[in-house]
Order: sequence, then structure tokens, then C-alpha cells
Amino acid sequence: MGNKLKITLVRSPIGRPDKQKKVLSGLGLKKMNKTVLLMDTAEIRGMIQKVSHLISVEECEV
Repeated sequence: MGNKLKITLVRSPIGRPDKQKKVLSGLGLKKMNKTVLLMDTAEIRGMIQKVSHLISVEECEV
């Protein structure tokens, strides 16, 4: 299996540009302190870069 990323929304998207809100929605993060497990792909890494100031990311071996 590949690596997974544990992504948690730690700062509120209120007052942020729509583009950043859409990226968070695409990652599956809609509420504060919600955590999702996603595959470690180039696409996900790109989305993480766009909102890195709002989230925390940990790598998980699965």
C-alpha cells in the first residue's frame, strides 16, 4: 500500500478567498478540527500547498 496523509483543519476559512474554501471542500474539510485520511498523491500535495496555513498534515503508514 501507499502512504496516506492525515489532514486536519486547524484555522477557520471564514474571510478567506473562495478559491481556498473550494480547495478545503475538495479535501473534505468543512468543519474546524475535522480530520481526513487521503492518499499521498501529487494532486493532494498541490491542494495542501494552497491552504497550508489553515491545516496541519501528518504522514501515516497504512
